[in-house]
Amino acid sequence: MNNSPYILKPASVRSVMLRVLCALLPGIAIYVWFFGAAILLQIALTSITALAAEALILGLRGKPLKQFLTDGSALVTAWLIALTFPSIAPWWLTVLGTILAIVVAKQLYGGLGQNPFNPAMVAFALMIVAYPSLMSQWPAAGSTDFAAQWQAIFGARQLDAITMATPLDALRTVLRDPEQRAVIAGLLGGNATFGNIGGRGWEWVAAGYLAGGLWLIQQRVITWHMPAAFLATLFAIAGVFSLIDATQFAPPLFHLLTGGAMLGAFFIITDPVSGTTTPRGKLIFAAGVATLTWIIRNFGAYPDGIAFAVLLMNIAAPLIDRYTQPAVFGRRKADGDPQ
Repeated sequence: MNNSPYILKPASVRSVMLRVLCALLPGIAIYVWFFGAAILLQIALTSITALAAEALILGLRGKPLKQFLTDGSALVTAWLIALTFPSIAPWWLTVLGTILAIVVAKQLYGGLGQNPFNPAMVAFALMIVAYPSLMSQWPAAGSTDFAAQWQAIFGARQLDAITMATPLDALRTVLRDPEQRAVIAGLLGGNATFGNIGGRGWEWVAAGYLAGGLWLIQQRVITWHMPAAFLATLFAIAGVFSLIDATQFAPPLFHLLTGGAMLGAFFIITDPVSGTTTPRGKLIFAAGVATLTWIIRNFGAYPDGIAFAVLLMNIAAPLIDRYTQPAVFGRRKADGDPQ
């Protein structure tokens, strides 16, 4: 039988960030298995760039380098950028995106704990708007030739043999061609693009992120509210519209196991700085991200809408927290208090 007092020592930023990085490892390992080691190059590039950019700005601001460089927050941002960018993107694209994330989206707002927007999603949104074609060149499952991937990242970009349309790109193309919409009904057919459920290889990467995310919940690094609300809302919306017209709307499991859904559910929307903090607020925030993601995927100009959905909900996060504050214990709620 446990005895009181039930007071836990607060976890340090460094220990939290280290566990987040560890939770990403299963997804990264599966990524390498299906798509080659290029992702490891991108993680190295973004990590070095993030630490260098953070050190430069901290030095200019007169802040202690060791304290902030070793807290792990820059590395988490760097890894998320690498995992959301194409693994065969040119080196300068990931470097530029990382610099913008650290310098503009994080440090110019005051550093860790002050940024209103998720830095990794700022990087993705800026780069896909500025360089849409480069951000759409993803490796094909099984194209694990490291020499070809190295050449794509650091040399001439001869990509025909190692790239293919992602499932979400293919879905968007089908949606724009009424004569091809019947293809959506066969998404579970196990073809080269769509795999068995959510994209050949990508469904297993999503499973890796799911395993890591569940471990974070078990470790109490994150709570269940946001992942559960995001996945349940995305599943419900996709399921309803798929039942209405299966030739126009993809099934719910497809939406959950492709693109950045699992990565977003456990590692992106759960950012405690740019998201909401109250229990009800977390549910509303995550449901809003899921709804916007589904809308952008089906009707927007970009194949995956998670980055834009997160940034839009980041704007609403303070208002959501304002109106979802629980009543103070021992105090009766007065007229005019936020609900």
